[in-house]
Formats: sequence, structure tokens, C-alpha cells
Amino acid sequence: MSQTELGRLVGVSQTTITAWENNKAEPTSGAVTRLAEIFNISTDYLLGSKKENIDSKEKTVDELINQMQQYEGRPITDADRETIRGIIKGYLNVRPN
Repeated sequence: MSQTELGRLVGVSQTTITAWENNKAEPTSGAVTRLAEIFNISTDYLLGSKKENIDSKEKTVDELINQMQQYEGRPITDADRETIRGIIKGYLNVRPN
């Protein structure tokens, strides 16, 4: 999934996705909710509030991302996984404690 495609799914521009990934901006609560829906994880897990995903299995963000194989029938590439990882980690680095 490209930044453009992810942006389309979330409802933001590719530039916004890049800004999140590079810690230049923070996603809105609505965008966080949409990201969680897209990747089938809870917002608590996405934001680091819980150490477990919706299946109650302890996994790190990296483990979850690495397990992603496809979205809406389309394969998720290694580049997609890196983009997703960057967005999530970028958000977690700039969010208030």
C-alpha cells in the first residue's frame, strides 16, 4: 500500500501521511480511529495504551505489521509495512503522555 493509497483510505493527502511518518505532524483522533480500522487493531493498541491487540495476544507493533499480508485483497509489500511502521512510531513519538 502506498502513502497515496493509505491517505485515500484515511481521508488525508499523501503529504499528510509523509508528515506523520517523519514526525512533522500528528494524526487527528479521527485519523487514528480510521488507521486502527484499516489495520484491524484497536486504537488503544495503536496508541500504545494497551499491550495487547484485539485478539488479546501480546504483540509489538512490528510483529503486527509483519503479519499483515493483504488489505482488501491486495498484497501488502515490505515498503507498505515500512510506511505503516513509520506512521505508527512517528505518532507514538509525538503524542502527549
